[in-house]
Amino acid sequence: MFRRTFWFTAGAAAGVWATTKVNRKLKQLTPESLAARTADKAVEAGHRLKDFALDIKSGMAQREAELNDVLGIDGSEPRELPAQRRLVALETPSQQHTKQQHPHTKHSYDRNEDH
Repeated sequence: MFRRTFWFTAGAAAGVWATTKVNRKLKQLTPESLAARTADKAVEAGHRLKDFALDIKSGMAQREAELNDVLGIDGSEPRELPAQRRLVALETPSQQHTKQQHPHTKHSYDRNEDH
């Protein structure tokens, strides 16, 4: 009698355990749960990227300070660009485009020209 009671109780406990486990897994796989988990991962990745960008920015500032010290440049006074660069920087994008000449503009691209 005790053996039957033991095995009945063990089977019932295993059934409850398995049902609970399956229901939890099904809740994890619902579209709402998947969307929430994906959103959490995206926010976490955004925080990691932000931290990475801040680390890069601080490293760049540190390296720039080191280079300025080595080169003897004081960062307080602004430096002027050379005259040619100043002129190019002041030009509008349309003026810069018209100055660029393509090396192949002297040749015709009409493929029917030879036929």
